[in-house]
Amino acid sequence: MDYKTKVTKLGEMVAEFADQGLLIVYNENAPAELAELSILHTIATFDQEVRVGDVVVLGDKDYVVTAVGSEVNHTLATMGHCTLCFNGADQAELPGHLELEGDGLPNVKPGDTFEILFT
Repeated sequence: MDYKTKVTKLGEMVAEFADQGLLIVYNENAPAELAELSILHTIATFDQEVRVGDVVVLGDKDYVVTAVGSEVNHTLATMGHCTLCFNGADQAELPGHLELEGDGLPNVKPGDTFEILFT
């Protein structure tokens, strides 16, 4: 089953990370110090592993997964967390990075979907 959530809030510092080509996602129950950095989303069941070739849908855009950090699947399952990197790299720079290829960064707002479509 695909991973489907809805964006509930954007932290105050999301734009600063977006300027660096990164977006951080967390479940909506994240502690305040993490929430201010993050795109918060509803809690959803995560019962498959993200793999290269899967598709991430965020806001108004779709992205192909090009690399999965060693901690991504664990942190998505436990906290709805990972760092989305929009550089199309074939190796994850850090364990929590999910590398994506697509057309620029999404324009995300509350009410948008955050999905992972497993192939």
